[in-house]
Amino acid sequence: MFKELRAKLHKIQEGLSQSIESASDVEGIPQSEPAADKEKGATILGKVKVLITDREFLIDEKDIREPLFELEMVLLENDVALPVTEEIISHIRKDLAGSRRKIGEPVDTIVTTALRDALLDVLGEGFDLVSYIRSHDRPVKILFTGVNGTGKTTTVAKVGSYLKKNGFSVVIGAGDTFRAGALEQIDVHAQRLGIKIIQHQAGGDPSAVLYDAVQYAESHHIDAVLADTAGRFHNRVNLMNQLDKIRRVMKPDLIVYVDEAVAGNDAVVRAHEFEKAVGADAVVLTKADMDPKGGAAISIAHTIGKPLMFLGTGQGYDDLTPFSPDQVVGDLLSEET
Repeated sequence: MFKELRAKLHKIQEGLSQSIESASDVEGIPQSEPAADKEKGATILGKVKVLITDREFLIDEKDIREPLFELEMVLLENDVALPVTEEIISHIRKDLAGSRRKIGEPVDTIVTTALRDALLDVLGEGFDLVSYIRSHDRPVKILFTGVNGTGKTTTVAKVGSYLKKNGFSVVIGAGDTFRAGALEQIDVHAQRLGIKIIQHQAGGDPSAVLYDAVQYAESHHIDAVLADTAGRFHNRVNLMNQLDKIRRVMKPDLIVYVDEAVAGNDAVVRAHEFEKAVGADAVVLTKADMDPKGGAAISIAHTIGKPLMFLGTGQGYDDLTPFSPDQVVGDLLSEET
């Protein structure tokens, strides 16, 4: 995932490390490689000057302005939201500028640590659905919302499969009674997965369907209710009012917003609007395997203040990855391109 951003971050890591190493020679500390090789290895990030004192070097704030500007451009070009980009840059500046580092300390470690800490700071902690269900009264009622065409119904099926494999019983409420073929789609998923589905006729009241799904779960001691809903845009007042009615009738424990990773900043904006309109407790981003940039995954949790729960990584039922900030950052800062 996020191949384009990973490659650019790797170049920044290399360039900033080389710049710091080269700059340490400014104050007369000899380096093992020839000066010509150093000059050849310089990047667009420029040189970062350092002051050598007592076997330490001090990174000057004014001399990392250009490298941080280059990093800022890379993040923005890869759909990282502006407030999140500013937070990352501020974090790295605070970590590096004015800091004293011992001579001999691996410079690439200094740079990587600063980048990793900044990214982890904005990514948040993720959301462990299994732990949540185990620690709450059942049935746990989960309402899935989102815009049209983002893979919400398929995500409901994937989450159902994931929960079954973790030992939970599941019922699906077919609350998308509006879209043509939606009931047939979720019914096929449920049959393949061996999950009970509650559904009414097409065009029926989705609130009634989901109410019945909750009643079934309570009477049959089911662990989780997964409520599918019709896709809608936040600026469609009548549809958002319908979603608000569903929320009041179903009384979900969790509202999960579903969007596409490839939507970039649009996904971040829409998630923010949905959170304001009907609430959101967690986010699922689909099509993460098709997103070379990663901006939405980096931005969304920090922007709306809600954690990422899953990343969709393919069409199969098993192509659903619990979101792990450590794993994502490790992947972004790896040397693979």
